Amino acid sequence: MATSEHRRLESDRRGWLRWGPYLAERAWATVREDYSPDGKGVWEFFPHDHARSRAYRWNEDGLGGICDVEQELCLAFSFWNGRDPILKERLFGLTGDEGNHGEDAKEYWWYLDNTPTHSYMRWAYAYPQAAFPYDELIRENARRSRIDGEFELGDTGVFDEDRYWDIEVTWAKATADDMCAVVRATNRGPDTETLHILPTLWFRDTWSFEIDAPVPDISPLEGNPTGLVTAGVYGRRMQLIGDGDPVRLFCDNATNRSKIFGDSHGSTSAASAYPKDAINDHVVNGLASCNPDQHGTKAALWYQREAAPGESIEVRIRLSAKAHTAHDLEAHFDAVLAARAEDADEFYGSVIPPTVSAEDARIARQAFAGLLWTKQFYNFDVERWIKGDPNGPKPSGLRRHGRNAAWWHVHNKDIISMPDAWEYPWYAAWDLAFHCIALAHVDIQFAKEQLLLLCSEEYMHPNGQLPAYEWAFDDVNPPVHAMAALAVYEIDGRKDRVFLSRIFHKLLINFTWWVNRKDAGGRNVFEGGFLGLDNISPINRSEDMPAGFRLEQSDGTAWMAAFALRMMEMSLELSDADPVYGDLAVKFFDHFAYIAHATHELGLWQEDLGFYCDLLHNGEEAVPLAVRSMVGLIPLIAVSALPTDRVLTPGPFADHFLWFVTERRWTAEYVLSAEYDAASPSILLGLADVRRFARVLTTMVDEGEFLSDFGIRSLSAAHREKPFSVSLGGIEATIGYEPAESQTPLFGGNSNWRGPVWFPVNYVLIEALKVYGRHLGSAHTVQYPTGSEESRSLDAIADDIADKLISLFRRDAAGDRPFADRYAARWSDRVLFHEYFHADTGKGLGASHQTGWTALVADLIVRRAAP
Repeated sequence: MATSEHRRLESDRRGWLRWGPYLAERAWATVREDYSPDGKGVWEFFPHDHARSRAYRWNEDGLGGICDVEQELCLAFSFWNGRDPILKERLFGLTGDEGNHGEDAKEYWWYLDNTPTHSYMRWAYAYPQAAFPYDELIRENARRSRIDGEFELGDTGVFDEDRYWDIEVTWAKATADDMCAVVRATNRGPDTETLHILPTLWFRDTWSFEIDAPVPDISPLEGNPTGLVTAGVYGRRMQLIGDGDPVRLFCDNATNRSKIFGDSHGSTSAASAYPKDAINDHVVNGLASCNPDQHGTKAALWYQREAAPGESIEVRIRLSAKAHTAHDLEAHFDAVLAARAEDADEFYGSVIPPTVSAEDARIARQAFAGLLWTKQFYNFDVERWIKGDPNGPKPSGLRRHGRNAAWWHVHNKDIISMPDAWEYPWYAAWDLAFHCIALAHVDIQFAKEQLLLLCSEEYMHPNGQLPAYEWAFDDVNPPVHAMAALAVYEIDGRKDRVFLSRIFHKLLINFTWWVNRKDAGGRNVFEGGFLGLDNISPINRSEDMPAGFRLEQSDGTAWMAAFALRMMEMSLELSDADPVYGDLAVKFFDHFAYIAHATHELGLWQEDLGFYCDLLHNGEEAVPLAVRSMVGLIPLIAVSALPTDRVLTPGPFADHFLWFVTERRWTAEYVLSAEYDAASPSILLGLADVRRFARVLTTMVDEGEFLSDFGIRSLSAAHREKPFSVSLGGIEATIGYEPAESQTPLFGGNSNWRGPVWFPVNYVLIEALKVYGRHLGSAHTVQYPTGSEESRSLDAIADDIADKLISLFRRDAAGDRPFADRYAARWSDRVLFHEYFHADTGKGLGASHQTGWTALVADLIVRRAAP
């Protein structure tokens, strides 16, 4: 169905995407902004307390705002309740060193709606009417240990008696460069209150870092008492108008040097007399700090509105490339909002099948909205970061050998899908791959562009490694790009062979890097370090093992086996039009076969345990780390059910396959789940054959082990009573079942893989069950759950696990949504998508806006209901 939104994407995509929600929700305390001597002061060098007074170097942040694709001009909202010590210009949270479970946002906000062109967007925020308890949140969380719960904003009592402003921001585009926004704030408290609302327009500072760089300007719009107009070197002239009678305030998006550094900080450019925090100081402290000449690189429209209990107040603004008057904030404004809301309903009516329940449709739509809201302008030039700017202090020479020093080529300046706009305001390789699967349902071109982006020369290392994430590009994430590319290709109707070919050739380079760099022994078993699964092992897999030991990883090897299979599947698909790819399919079939052979011959499969394990080698013996964790389930994902006619159709692949199963039977027995049958509809290639698959599955769907009410746990609950311990180089390492936040600092400790439910690995396991199910057929049933009297087909089991994951967000019998804590429950129709979930209760944990891979719930809902 070609909706109005689809037509915008097709007819003027670049134009409609020129403006979007590309502002970060946290630009402070990031690697990019860390200019400490050794580049290791990420949390301390640019803290939250600096953000209102100090210009960012690389990108901007704000509340409910927008910017252009180059982030030259930004527009967002600031609020003041009359009691806070500072304007609420950005979201507050604890740094990794301050939180008892790592970095942690301490606010409540939601993404309610968004369309792919950002023609219609809704964002909500709960702003306390009491002074925001910054110091109490820092102090109390510092007092708590890892075994304590986190001290949240609601715990401070600021929401008692509903004393807060319930704020919603709605954006609607009249045209690609004509944007209407309305702020609606409802007083939920029992007393009459005043709220200050400041729509704020500013330029990202690009002039302070270059010698003699031109400086743009914002000034009053002639003939309009509420208007602002931009001028200078950036793009087109833009005008901002507001309704009512706000006060116009002006300053510069420039650092208050005397406050932050006490001197000029070594810069050769003149300091501004009206720095970045001037508007804050004027509104909050009554200082004459704003520019009386009424111009600068930052400006705000200052509204003061009073509301009785239950009453709402409203502010309207319009940012446009063409002139508007106050009349354009009335009837035409309402018509634009209504039209774009109708377009959004039409669009999602075409994306979400009509058979989906209203409850699940709400969940899916808000998951899509979160993905679209967390698209961000990401800007980072590593070489410039290491060497310093022409108009700034010269960084320490330590940078040349420190964090990300080997990634000089990285020059990122793009709109990218982020894992979480506050806790993870930078891309992550395997997160982004999963984002693209869900994004493909709403913007197939953006999903493809994102997958290709990470494989481009400005991102992929010349040696073929994909950058893991800003914190350490050298870290290794699971190689899931090929899986994601095939999923996107499938969602798109299996028609874009150009995309498939482009991503395939890039991933050839990445595959080679894995083979050359992460198979230390050359034996087709792989390492990779933590592989995104943080503390899932009793030992830190990202550090060197004690002398004499080497770690061979079950999950690392399985991810590579799956990578080989996905590359083989791509090759076969592309060989229909170009027979050259048939030869490459042979190559990847062989590589998968050799990995499968090594996996079982070298001991990653433990027959007595009926499970896969990591191995510790000391040169003489291999010691299995007999932990029942996701490490032992990942091998199930390395499976493919190829149509028999595709495998046996005469050609290079069929010829090699028939030779291989005859002449390499000692290896083929680990590849084929049974003797292939030309009459069978499919041939199953699996790292785990049907027998081993059945043994692992029995453990996986045991409620005393991995199966919870909310999905598959990352660590077996059997380790609750029986922790696993190992002695290694004189050190005793232990792992036990921890269903919630991490109780160990191992690998950062802010994420926990020792029990909680995680969406990405649940998703790939569900897909693996479907593959085994397609091959074995609906007549093949297994006991589910293990030990019960009920049996189900593998497809039915996959659907039930998916249903458990979806139930995290659905209302239960008591009307509650399991993910929500006791404070978020009051906003019951506003759904959050957390990083991971308590395996016993379903409570959302970690980053609270992980509408990256957790948005996979939308894919589960949509694809299950698709005809």
